[in-house]
Amino acid sequence: MTISKSIKRTDAREKIRGEAQYIGDMAFDNPLYLKTVRSTRPHAKILDIRLPDLPENCFIIDKSHIPGKNRMRTVVSDHPILAEDEVLYIGQPILLVAGPSRELVYQISEKIRIDYEDLPAVFTLEESEKQNCVFTEYSFSKGEPDTAFAQAARIIEDEYRTGLQEHVYLEPQGMAAEVKDDTVFVYGSMQCPFYAEGALTEALGRPADKIRVIQTTTGGAFGGKEEFPSLTACHTAIAALATKHPVILIYDRDEDIICSTKRHPAIIRYKAGLDDNNRVTVLDMDLLYDAGAYTGLSPVVLQRGIFSATNVYNFHHLKVRGRNFQTHTVPSGAFRGFGAPQSVFGTEMLMHNIAITLGLDPLEFKMKHILKQGDPSCTGGKIHDKVILPELVERALDLSDYRQKIQKKKKFTGVGISLFLHGCGFTGNGEQTIKGKIILRKSKDRVVLKVSSVEMGQGADTTLRKIVAHTLDLPIEKVTCEIRDTGLVPDSGPTVASRTIMIVGGLLKTAADEMKSRWNDTEDFEISKVYHHPGFLTWDNDTFQGNAYPTYSWGVNVAEVAIDPVTYDIHIEKVTGVYDVGRAIDERALRGQMEGGIAQGAGWATLEVMKSKEGRLVQHNLTDYKVPTSMDVPEIICDFMDNPYEFGPFGAKCAGELPMTGAPPAVAAAISNALGIPLNEIPVTPEMLMELEKHED
Repeated sequence: MTISKSIKRTDAREKIRGEAQYIGDMAFDNPLYLKTVRSTRPHAKILDIRLPDLPENCFIIDKSHIPGKNRMRTVVSDHPILAEDEVLYIGQPILLVAGPSRELVYQISEKIRIDYEDLPAVFTLEESEKQNCVFTEYSFSKGEPDTAFAQAARIIEDEYRTGLQEHVYLEPQGMAAEVKDDTVFVYGSMQCPFYAEGALTEALGRPADKIRVIQTTTGGAFGGKEEFPSLTACHTAIAALATKHPVILIYDRDEDIICSTKRHPAIIRYKAGLDDNNRVTVLDMDLLYDAGAYTGLSPVVLQRGIFSATNVYNFHHLKVRGRNFQTHTVPSGAFRGFGAPQSVFGTEMLMHNIAITLGLDPLEFKMKHILKQGDPSCTGGKIHDKVILPELVERALDLSDYRQKIQKKKKFTGVGISLFLHGCGFTGNGEQTIKGKIILRKSKDRVVLKVSSVEMGQGADTTLRKIVAHTLDLPIEKVTCEIRDTGLVPDSGPTVASRTIMIVGGLLKTAADEMKSRWNDTEDFEISKVYHHPGFLTWDNDTFQGNAYPTYSWGVNVAEVAIDPVTYDIHIEKVTGVYDVGRAIDERALRGQMEGGIAQGAGWATLEVMKSKEGRLVQHNLTDYKVPTSMDVPEIICDFMDNPYEFGPFGAKCAGELPMTGAPPAVAAAISNALGIPLNEIPVTPEMLMELEKHED
């Protein structure tokens, strides 16, 4: 059996039968339930808090109950665990109410009165830019952009925008905590147990060996359970210590949407210089990301945005600037694609619109600019691996019948194509800093994987076990995963950045190879491995020069749409995707990732309208915030082309975030093609199309 041949998911039975234990299914002795009291102001001083009389066995927890630092630990630890004297966004946590029933704590929280003094607030990227409310700024260049612009035959300037996006994981945020002996145990729905452990060590002022973070069955994440659970972990742990009871905190959907992190809204500005042959020789880009009220993960989100800014193209001269801006809105954070979908959307649509402006075929225009093996990336790192993008394009054209459809198209029907990539693993020196570790333990004829990479619906448990089982020629049933408990497994790094298979799976493959060679030495032994970058990679984090990523995965999407000529409703009829992710570890699991990513990307491009008014989200529940249902998901054709990566397990590269990046520009290009108008913004709505058509007329 080849590694790519699909097997039954190891978690399928318990989830289908309803036997999986989510955080809401856990039972504790005499637990208390938590309710968060939140700011109702976007920016204000807290003048006074008036509390009601508390019934027996009920508690109020505030900042004074925090034993350690009142900051949630993350890349920039600026978000208070509980508000101090000031609030910076609607929904910011101020107090926690604990009591023996959910109904009671909700009643108590409604009786709490908070007096504020409102302060000036900034709500949009444009306002923040005018007031220079910059959190982070980065820049880098390549070649001689100033000289190239001076020599350009033609200069084109344009601007692109992307909006907020809500994760809409199936299971809302949930966490529980209890104190046993002198150790704090925290359980929850999360992607990164060791992130939460790090946050707890600082908030509780306790060493890591007095804290245990245990991931429960997690019903989806998409980045929304990367850094945010560090906050709820602190809330529950502090409450458990203060009340001397186990505590449970589970958000309802409205609360989850109001206060959890979102995809960064973005404005991307371009100036492109073209030569006499209509080739883009130089590009100046300015990326503006809305970080919300606090910095958090935004610096590294911005880094991936700027390092993906040229997408699959080789522009010889380049100037890139990226800035995170503060607004008094809910903080932005990790989301599938992690800053790359915004910049890739802008660059893909820029190339599409330039071609249309020049009267050229968009695909032919794009293909003149694509990266090849040996070319420098936008940060000057050499593309070491074979680039099969032309083959991916040809396969996508054949599967979609693109050429014939674009020649015979009629008004209100359109076809669009996008080319895209995703950098595999952490940016720059990230993987070398983390030094992810795994342990593989043999016990007689069984093997246990000890890793911190979590199963969150994407199939990680199945594919990681499969890598080891396939290497050792064992039945999958003989290979199991240790629970993700920071007291039992090493820190393999977080389950983010499409790194699980390539980085963690690669370590497991190396360990399994060694275990196979030693299999008969003894019945019980273990092997540990720590990740090291391939030696030929270089990176300078001060100048942003070198290999931003060890390798890239590549994709091509063709989208087909029909527009209602009266209502301008958009119907995405079909999306064809062809991908190079190295080698598939399990084709069916991989296909599920791609189809889900296409649906999520298409939703962000069309349906998923989320706006705020004076800092308050207008769409704050699943009645108002629309995501694709089974009736909205188009026909999806998905195919893979083999291009093994030398340093990945069985040749595998990254996959999970790639499809999120390709679908939005393909859909937008198809809509543009259907109506013969340029598109510079997503989500594309019927109202927007009506206005654009009116303007064109």
